[in-house]
Amino acid sequence: MVEPGKAIKVKLLFFGPLAESMGQREIEVALELGTTAQQLIERFDLSEHLDSGLRVAIDGQIVTTMDSPLTDSSEVAFLPPVSGG
Repeated sequence: MVEPGKAIKVKLLFFGPLAESMGQREIEVALELGTTAQQLIERFDLSEHLDSGLRVAIDGQIVTTMDSPLTDSSEVAFLPPVSGG
């Protein structure tokens, strides 16, 4: 059971063009316990980036589902699509 009002701290890492548009490569945010990656994506208005191939890694693991709750001290990396050439 989630304790209402309990906070966790999460580190967000941005790479490539996303780092430029966010104005920084790394930020730390306080979130309510139980917050999911999807809610984080919505809070920072990143849904449109997801549609264009943005991938999300939580604690070094690429995730395919965004509805798992984040934990205290999680590191969430937003990885742009890689183009080859």
